[in-house]
Amino acid sequence: MNLAESIQASLAELEPISVELRDESDQHLGHAGWKAGGSHFRLTIVSARFAGRDRLSRHRMVYDALGPLIREHIHALAIHALAPDEL
Repeated sequence: MNLAESIQASLAELEPISVELRDESDQHLGHAGWKAGGSHFRLTIVSARFAGRDRLSRHRMVYDALGPLIREHIHALAIHALAPDEL
């Protein structure tokens, strides 16, 4: 399983309605933290579990779901977390 697949699998605990994960590592070639195989990602995730929560709480939920991936393998992650009624 590659890193993108591991991220998607880890996010399943948030019961997402949709997940769009883009690997933007190629845009960071030569920057600190860059490595082949992905390290810079942009995530758009929609989940009913985000309803009633502020942006910081939503980001914490994503970080918690990713666990060691966020600490050891992901250098940069841009997060757009939405509740279904925000689409």
